[in-house]
Amino acid sequence: MPSQIEKKIESLRKKIRDHDYKYYILTETVIGDEEYDNLVKVLEKLEAEHPELITPDSPTQRVGKDLTEESKHVKHKIPILSLANTYNEEELYEFNRRVKDALPENEKVEYIVEFKIDGASVSLNYVDGILKTAATRGDGVVGEEITNNVRTMRTIPLKLNEVKSGPYKLEDIEVRGEIFMNIKDFINLNKEREKRGEKLFANPRNSAAGTLKMKDPKEVAKRPLNNFIYNLISIDDELKSHEENLVILNKLGFKVNGEYKKCSSMEEVIETCQKFESMRDELEYEIDGAVIKVNSIAQQNILGNIAKSPKWAVAFKFQAKQAYTNIIKIVWQVGRTGALTPVAELDPVLLAGSTIKRATLYNIDEIRRKDIRKGDRVIIEKGGDVIPKVVSVVMRERKSGSKKIIPPKTCPVCKTPLFNPPDEVALYCENFECPAQMKGRIVHFASRGAMDIEGLGEAIIDIFVDRGYLKTFADIYILKNERDELVSVDRLGSKSIDNLLKAIENSKKKPFDKVLFAIGIRYVGASVARRLAYSLKSIDYLINATEEKLMTIEDIGESIAKSVIQFFSNTANRDTIEKLRSFGLNLQLQEQKTSHIQDNFFSGKTFVLTGTLKKYTRAKAGEKIMRLGGEITSSVSKNTDYVIAGEKAGSKLTKAKELNVNLLSENDLDNHFKKNKEK
Repeated sequence: MPSQIEKKIESLRKKIRDHDYKYYILTETVIGDEEYDNLVKVLEKLEAEHPELITPDSPTQRVGKDLTEESKHVKHKIPILSLANTYNEEELYEFNRRVKDALPENEKVEYIVEFKIDGASVSLNYVDGILKTAATRGDGVVGEEITNNVRTMRTIPLKLNEVKSGPYKLEDIEVRGEIFMNIKDFINLNKEREKRGEKLFANPRNSAAGTLKMKDPKEVAKRPLNNFIYNLISIDDELKSHEENLVILNKLGFKVNGEYKKCSSMEEVIETCQKFESMRDELEYEIDGAVIKVNSIAQQNILGNIAKSPKWAVAFKFQAKQAYTNIIKIVWQVGRTGALTPVAELDPVLLAGSTIKRATLYNIDEIRRKDIRKGDRVIIEKGGDVIPKVVSVVMRERKSGSKKIIPPKTCPVCKTPLFNPPDEVALYCENFECPAQMKGRIVHFASRGAMDIEGLGEAIIDIFVDRGYLKTFADIYILKNERDELVSVDRLGSKSIDNLLKAIENSKKKPFDKVLFAIGIRYVGASVARRLAYSLKSIDYLINATEEKLMTIEDIGESIAKSVIQFFSNTANRDTIEKLRSFGLNLQLQEQKTSHIQDNFFSGKTFVLTGTLKKYTRAKAGEKIMRLGGEITSSVSKNTDYVIAGEKAGSKLTKAKELNVNLLSENDLDNHFKKNKEK
């Protein structure tokens, strides 16, 4: 049985992965930066105290991703790393100490302080002065290509100005920056979306990120995107300083933010950060902090990087914006998994550029910890412009006779008795046909990371469910039978409906793993869905798999296995799967992905991956093996054909040697990949 420490570490990893997925894939944010950083810090501390429990797939071992399976990918010339965050003067002084300790004694250090723009990162490659590719940050090494969308932005040059840049050739450069929307433009965009009945963007960053991932550049061109470029990379040139680079970027024709300052001491850096924070509410765009960089490129090279952050730069995060308001009442929302979330309905208050009417209370433990009650005067916060939360209660203004919040015993929507799983705070409605859950499941099914049905957003789904057109997500595929009625729905029309029906038809081409993720099995995220799809090959094998069989698959633990078994034991769920089958969705690996797996090294063999791989993540290596016909399991047994051992391989390698299981190095694996390329 796992120890309490192992359970705590895995729980933290699950929370962080969930927030990473929502932030980078769905462009949704549910907690503030400081809360997220605290989760990571606690995990880092526990892993430092228990290094034997560190795994290569831990969030501490990588940078978050925003890649999608269908996108074209672009490799960055130099990895884009995450900035470490600081929140007070002491942490800035500590950063300064680390910098000086790592440089030659008495060497002078200058810093450049810039606005930290709250936008979406972009990397642009110019060859001989012409824009070649534009890409998102991605996983830091590889980004998603968005060249056609970026070309629509008039603030980004397609051809650079011809300037004399001293000794620099600048023939093949990569520049980096932030794409964002001005606050006024963002507000106007949301007003237009509201008129059309579309889901509103939560903040300018989400609107920019969502726009960049749109498939139609013509639609992107209609959005008021803006940008600042702040970084210049040229492998063939020995650039001297960050300040000089900003000047060169400006001469080349890029939009560079002039609000930066060169500082010769940490005292001056702190003074500048304070000045920037005081300017925050006067700006046309959102900033959530300041970025402090060592000015000298030579010094940057000496300082180098840690696994996911540069040692020569740091972010100073501003205090979250706050406001006072009153709690009118507390309601319980039911999500697609049946989990209940308490939400405070508030007297409307203006905060960080938008009117706030609701704030999440997370769970009953959070309510009890802060002693939040109906009628309370509260301080709300919108850290990083995410979903507002209640920071604290103004106790001196509490009304006499107020009562503590008691969680409901039955679902507020369908009145089914609620269930509280052991070791969990959340309450669940277990009625699969609960209308609130069904709306959530349909929204998830149609979302970008799942079936990606453009035009079927939350507002339209609400209308279709309320009018009886959708009872399950399978009903999406019979909407075409109601076309004549749908075109008469408010805010819709023949063009919108025809585009929607076309998007629904196109979604049938999605691969099996996307369908598996879309149906919304609890604990089965995108990566777990891929693992199950490539391991079991079809929905029928998955339906009939035992818990023991599922747990032999890499990364599939008891909770996931039990959840899968429970899902398919439900008759209504199996009926829905059969409907999806009849509509032509992919419920097994497609022919082109399985036809080539005969007679190669991997076909029919069982592999276990252990330790840290350099060229691949274990997940990517596992996927390649499964696409070539191999099977990945999580434990070593006498039935294991090969164990692939990376650096710091532990007990699995020991057991493999005891059982005389064949061992492969990462080089061996790579050679087999090259010999057995996918056709």
